[in-house]
Formats: sequence, C-alpha cells, structure tokens
Amino acid sequence: REMPMKDTNRVMQSYGRCCASAAFFDDFYATFLASSPAVRDKFVKTDMVAQKQLLRAGILNLVMFARGMPDTKLQALGKSHSRAHLDIRPELYDLWIAALLKTIRQHDRQLEQLDLEAWQVVLNKGIDVIKSHY
Repeated sequence: REMPMKDTNRVMQSYGRCCASAAFFDDFYATFLASSPAVRDKFVKTDMVAQKQLLRAGILNLVMFARGMPDTKLQALGKSHSRAHLDIRPELYDLWIAALLKTIRQHDRQLEQLDLEAWQVVLNKGIDVIKSHY
C-alpha cells in the first residue's frame, strides 16, 4: 500500500536534522554495537568510516522506497545480507531499528511522537523487504 506522503516528509525532515548533528552516525553505531555480541561480531573487520557512508545512503534508500521508488536497492541489500552472504539474521534488524530510533530520539531535538511513528512505519516497510531474502 502507498504510504501517506506526510509520513515520509516527516521522516525526511527528521533525518535532515539528525544528519546535521555531527555525532549522529557515531552514536548510532555505538548504540547498535552495544546492543548484542552478535552485532559486534558482524563488524569486527568493517571499515567504519565507509560503513557510516553506507548507512547514510541506506536510510535514504529506505525512505525513498517508502515514498514509492522501486525496491531495487533494497533487493540488492537483501541479497548481500542473506544467509548465503553476510548472514544477517532477521532478528538483528530489530536491534538495528531499535538502535536507530534511540539515536534519532537523542539527536532530533524537534522530534514529536508522530515523527517517531512515521519512522517506524518507513523503516519496517523497507526492512521487511531485506529480511525476506534471508
């Protein structure tokens, strides 16, 4: 189903405020890596500078998909993160979403409950596509 544009607009504005905060991506990874040893293990050999750029683009891809763009990039992410490749178990995405929402709450000073709800809808819509490849 098509998502109301106001939801994705709320998310885009909130994301813009988060990206304006220099520590946003560092704080996200600090929170995410602290959430589980299984998460930490996945990032042992990761170039975190490059990873933060991938995350910046990845969140944008989730928003664009929720806005009605084709899911091509999310399908590719699903394949690269599947059991056969990076082996990212579906429950790890729940930790990812929780860490992201916590970091958004810390960095978006104008965040309202409706923004948070819009974030959850937008993220889950795209993450479900990625999980489906596992």
